[in-house]
Order: sequence, then structure tokens, then C-alpha cells
Amino acid sequence: MKVVVKREDLARGLRTVGRAISSRTTLPVLHNVLIATDEDRLRLSATDLELAMTVWVPAEVQEEGATTVPAHAFTELVSRFEDPSVTLTYDEQATSLHITSGSSKNKLRCISADEFPPMPAPDMSRGVTLSVAGYREMVQQVVFAASNDDARPVLTGVLLDLKGDVLTAAASDGYRLSVRKMTVENRSGEDTLAFIVPARAMNEVARAVQDGQEQLQLVTLSGRKQVVFQAENVEVVSQLIEGTYPPYEQIIPKRYHTRSVAPRDRFVYACRRVEIFAREGAQSARLKIIPGDDAPGEIRISATAESTGSSENVIPAVVEGDALEIAFNVHYLREALEAIPGQEVVLETTTPSSPAVLRPVDDENFIHIIMPMHL
Repeated sequence: MKVVVKREDLARGLRTVGRAISSRTTLPVLHNVLIATDEDRLRLSATDLELAMTVWVPAEVQEEGATTVPAHAFTELVSRFEDPSVTLTYDEQATSLHITSGSSKNKLRCISADEFPPMPAPDMSRGVTLSVAGYREMVQQVVFAASNDDARPVLTGVLLDLKGDVLTAAASDGYRLSVRKMTVENRSGEDTLAFIVPARAMNEVARAVQDGQEQLQLVTLSGRKQVVFQAENVEVVSQLIEGTYPPYEQIIPKRYHTRSVAPRDRFVYACRRVEIFAREGAQSARLKIIPGDDAPGEIRISATAESTGSSENVIPAVVEGDALEIAFNVHYLREALEAIPGQEVVLETTTPSSPAVLRPVDDENFIHIIMPMHL
């Protein structure tokens, strides 16, 4: 193998696939990145057996071939080159990769590409097509609500439920729930399809797709229990989480007693201030929702810490319904508010012990449920 590649392209590709490498693995080849020629491109792949990432970069291929090299050393070396061009030459007899850039000559010991785990060759025509912008917004609005507790594996993932041309993403850690819907182009012809994708994989796909890319394809490999995300010059393969996702629709309130419309940014900044004082009290913040009658209503959010002090913030709001006092984990509340687009946010509440709803004012495609804390 002998290829010439731009340093900037190579460095960017290595940074992307490097996120799929685990430092905890005991299998030496999993510490390596696969380098293989692919027509007029260079293919870079890395995996930890749960997540696999592949990036293609433009290259001048003079001799075809493939090998694997230590990912950390290779990435660090390429990032320190000054010349804009890098030449990679694989010496099969010595099992080493010669890396030349300008006057710098380097050599890395390799492991045969035959020892690298095989990558799937999916038929992407059987999948669905999403907009990259829509996918990124979906991830930003949903994934943060997934659990970090491995005791309940299904909650560490995101449920993707495809019905016709509508894809619904849902994530919950038992204390909050985010649900986002988006329209897709369904090429598979399947009416319904539901599977659970690790939250980490969802995030990595959002990070891997580049600005300017418009479409992202998604297909499941049922025989291998995997999902493949593919955009221009990048592919992410993830193992699916086995199990049955809880029936989250049952906890979404069907009615409310109090509806408050408040400026989103002022609500977020108030939460950030209160969060400083709520840390000593399990992140608990108290909300007093006060209807305005003949005057504008308001939401008063406060927290007290014995060793620090207290904070109370008043947010103007249009309040319909009954006055209410309720408590939330302010960290959860802030994250939900930050995920809601637009200048205003709707807060729908029923009782101090009932789940509350946060949603955009004019968008039915996103809803967030947050459980209250004891007052």
C-alpha cells in the first residue's frame, strides 16, 4: 500500500474514528485503526465491538493495500506534522507503516488487517433517509434524558420508532422523558419498526456528520442486531440494545390545570442561578406559579442552601388556571429548557405531585415530561 493524503483530511478522519476506540479493551487490534485503500479514497475504521466508525478521505492511491496501526500514536503523530501532505507506505515484510511528511520520516508497527473485526456491508437502499439538521436537533432534544445507570440497560438507549414516514425518538431515565418526532423518507416499505440505540451512538453520529451534509441514511441489520448510520464519507455502526422499552406514552399527561407561557432565555438563566444554591439540597428548586388576574402572571423559582445562601428569581409569564407550588430537580429543568427551540416555552402542570409538561409554543413535534420532587 502506498497513498498520499492531505494532512488536514487525515487528521480530521483520525479524530472522528478515534472516538470508537476503548482504552479498556485487552484485544491489541482494537487499539488500532484500520487503514485501507478504497478506489481513490483512504478508509479509516475503528471499533470497540459495540460501536464502529468509518471515515473516507480523498487520497492519491499509488498502491492498494490495508493494515492497522496504533490509533493514539498515529493520530498524535499526524497532528504534529507541519507539511500539508502525508505519504503512507506499508512494508508488508516488516509489518510496519512508513509515514513521511516533509523531512519527517516515521515508522509504526502494524497488526495485520485480517485480524481487524469485519465491518458490515449494509444495503442502504432498504433504510430510511433523514435530514442531517433534523437528526442533530433530535439528538440535542432527546439524548440528554437517557439514563447513565447500566442497571436498566434499555433506559441507557434511545427508542427509535418508525411508523410510516414518521420517526419518533424517546429517551427517559425514570425521572424525565423527552419525545421528538420527525418526518423521514421511508424506502424500506415497512410500516412499523422499533429498536433501541445506545445514547452514545446517537451522539457520535451527530458529531461525525459534517456541516454541509444534507442527508443521513439509517438501516437496521436484524440478523446482526445492529443499526447503521451513513452520510457522505462517514459510517457509524452500533449494536442495538436488547429488551422492551417501557410504554412511555402512558405517563404523558392528557390534561393540565395550569398553563404558563414564559420567555425561554429568562427561564434558563434563572435556573442557572438557582442551581448554584440547589446543589446542597439534591438539586431541588421550588416554583411558585402565580396567575396574574388583571396583571401579568409570574413564575418564582428559588432554592436555599444552609451553608451558602439563597436565590429567588421572578420570571414574567402568561398564566392560565390555578396557582400552584411545585418542586423540580433544577438541573433537569434547565436541560429541558435548553433543548426547547424558540423564544417562549410552555409549562403545563396539574398538581404538586403530578408530572409536568414542557413544550415549545407552536411545535407539536417535541414534548418533555419532568417528574416533580417533594416540597
